[in-house]
Amino acid sequence: MDLEDGGGELPTGRYIVVKALEDGVTIMGLTRGRDTRSHHSERLDAGEVMVAQFTQLTAAIKIRGNAEILTDVGTVNSG
Repeated sequence: MDLEDGGGELPTGRYIVVKALEDGVTIMGLTRGRDTRSHHSERLDAGEVMVAQFTQLTAAIKIRGNAEILTDVGTVNSG
């Protein structure tokens, strides 16, 4: 698959780490462009960790529930 021909997503190199502090934490990837919409979601249970990367398609990540979020600029808790 050739990423430069539109066959996939080119990464931007920025990652976040989400650690669920309770069952049922939802992570949603949101698109960029004129119409922002959800393009992918995951559900984590307590103790599960997900590493997510921003790409040309993913402009924002929404997190619902009690979680610890680690980024290159610091740590924040949701919920």
